[in-house]
Amino acid sequence: AMAAVSPLPRFLSSPSILRTAHHPFFRLKDRKPRITPREFREKVRSGQHATQTSGCVPGYVQANFVALPKEHAYDFLLYCLRNPIPCPLLAVTEPGEGWPGIVAAGADVRTDIPQYTIHRDGKPVELVDNISNLWTLDMVGFLLGCSFSWERKLAEEDLTPKNVSMGSNVSMYRTSIPAEPSGPFKGPIVVSMRPYKPADIENVHSITKAYPGAHGAPIHWGEPSQIGIENLSSPDFGDVTPIEEDEVPVFWGCGVTPQMALQSAKLPLAITHAPGHMFITDIRDEELDVSLSSFQEI
Repeated sequence: AMAAVSPLPRFLSSPSILRTAHHPFFRLKDRKPRITPREFREKVRSGQHATQTSGCVPGYVQANFVALPKEHAYDFLLYCLRNPIPCPLLAVTEPGEGWPGIVAAGADVRTDIPQYTIHRDGKPVELVDNISNLWTLDMVGFLLGCSFSWERKLAEEDLTPKNVSMGSNVSMYRTSIPAEPSGPFKGPIVVSMRPYKPADIENVHSITKAYPGAHGAPIHWGEPSQIGIENLSSPDFGDVTPIEEDEVPVFWGCGVTPQMALQSAKLPLAITHAPGHMFITDIRDEELDVSLSSFQEI
């Protein structure tokens, strides 16, 4: 079976709109304490969990993290709002505060991520497990959605992404598509790639499309050179994912995109999560689902 036509032309021609990770009806379905993610964050804070978070606390949204001084926070906020597919914005802290609001009760973004990368002048210089000593009164933290939210959903539908079944990191590539710039933040959109059989692409598209807060639907499938990727067997980030003869590469917006923007901005100080070491929120995956069935429960 042939795959449907790539969504790339629609993606390239869509007007720039300001959008967060949340749909208009977003709310936590109940306000009961969400014990499991909170307990996990406490383990991270106390040093009991110091490794990657893939597969941890299944069913809860994991988030990418960026922190930078307030002086640059407005430009970065606008950068995320202008690029909602690679940078779906879940939460922003108050300057100097560590608590990210209702998305994670009792959390502290300075201590609750297993490993952070410190960037100086646009370059990663150090890995640390606590950033309290760097958190001045003008630091602002941002949490951005992550594709883990729908990888589990795909697995439930017998469409497990190959990187998940192989236990490897997803393949990620810089593209020739520029992100919408904001102030000093600019650079290419980065995509993640998961191969699928053409007959499965429609289902994969409709499942992931329901999660715009987790990068949403693919932006392209098929010929990699159309988005400036020369060689699928040498990803810019992550591991190589083999593609069989009867499979097509499928590309999604990726949370490494804001790290490219941080590189080009060359700020004296910026902080991100270390790759694979995410922040676990209290949001359940299905609370980001915008498909009609979930709206009917509201």
